[in-house]
Amino acid sequence: MISREKYISEIRGFYDSDLVKVITGVRRCGKSVILEQIVGEIREKTDNVIFLDFDDRAVTSTIENWTDITDYVSKNRKEGLCYVFLDEIQEIEGWPAAVRSLRRENCSVFITGSNSKLLSREFTKELSGRYVSFRIRPFVYKELSEYAAELGKTVSISDYLIWGGFPKRLEFANLAEQKRYINDLDETIVSNDIINRYKIRKTADFKKLANFILISNARIYSAKSIADYMKSNGTAISVNTVQKWIEYLEQAYIIDQIPRYSKKAKKELEQSRKLYNCDVALNSIRCSDNRFDLTHNLENAVYNELVYMGYAVSVYDNNGREIDFIAEKDGLRFYVQVAYSIAEEKAYEREFAAFRNISQIDRKIIITNDDIDYSTSNIQHIKLKDFLMMSEL
Repeated sequence: MISREKYISEIRGFYDSDLVKVITGVRRCGKSVILEQIVGEIREKTDNVIFLDFDDRAVTSTIENWTDITDYVSKNRKEGLCYVFLDEIQEIEGWPAAVRSLRRENCSVFITGSNSKLLSREFTKELSGRYVSFRIRPFVYKELSEYAAELGKTVSISDYLIWGGFPKRLEFANLAEQKRYINDLDETIVSNDIINRYKIRKTADFKKLANFILISNARIYSAKSIADYMKSNGTAISVNTVQKWIEYLEQAYIIDQIPRYSKKAKKELEQSRKLYNCDVALNSIRCSDNRFDLTHNLENAVYNELVYMGYAVSVYDNNGREIDFIAEKDGLRFYVQVAYSIAEEKAYEREFAAFRNISQIDRKIIITNDDIDYSTSNIQHIKLKDFLMMSEL
């Protein structure tokens, strides 16, 4: 497995800190591998390390609650600073108490989980700010290509736009096996991580909503518009329930809700958000007859890449013309428009018109899958194949 130095470098400075290191992300995005790589680095200087994987039945059969965790560490640690790694800890009842106890006993604690409830108000209040969090995401294209090369394979950009960046999929021999893996992963996330965790009784209705959200990525919605759509298709769900279920999807790191800002209103548009999948494969497995949504998946992929690069991302309403992203970092602002192709004149005019009346101070970028350079004097065109290999704009 490749070293995900981008993430590890952010965590490394906290190895010896008494702050709890909270590593989160959707299932199978690579959290456990990163944890193992950190363990490897720490073992180079000490063997006072304890690693417990709570997805392992052999572990959970003997450790059922938080006191079992602290007892196990107490019996197996050595003198001095002990590095304790608790993988998928949300499976254990009362786990926050174990974390609080361990950090008071000269332990550097690392925890991972697939649900943002790890950072619930109750837990963060009890820690009084004594934690630092890191979110891990599925592979971006650079990482996917590197891992494929390690396995003696290649991954095309089209493959990435359809089947995304869940790392383990590359380990299967053919596409049919990859699709089965992604389908099983999707079922685990929706059923185990959401329906069971939140005790959702209307399971069929929730799955219909999840299917609609995940196949409609890179689009603007409000809870009301989704409730109206569901009702028109025979499923009556209240606006409040829709909002709650969307929040469950977000808490499981399956989707991100991105704020929209209006130039005219000069404020955030609170009634609607743009929704992006953590990985485009969650759209593609819901498509039939190989009619994949490359246009929206491309925009979704660009979003995931921008976030990986460290940009704060929002959507901009430029007097009725939507600009896909405002990307901000280190005091710099970029207006980014995304299209599959602008070879046709109408598409060219539509996409470039979105930048009309934008300040000349901020950089304006359009990203497409075209091979021809369509840059103008004040708008930079970046080819998708080049963008996917960039580390920053």
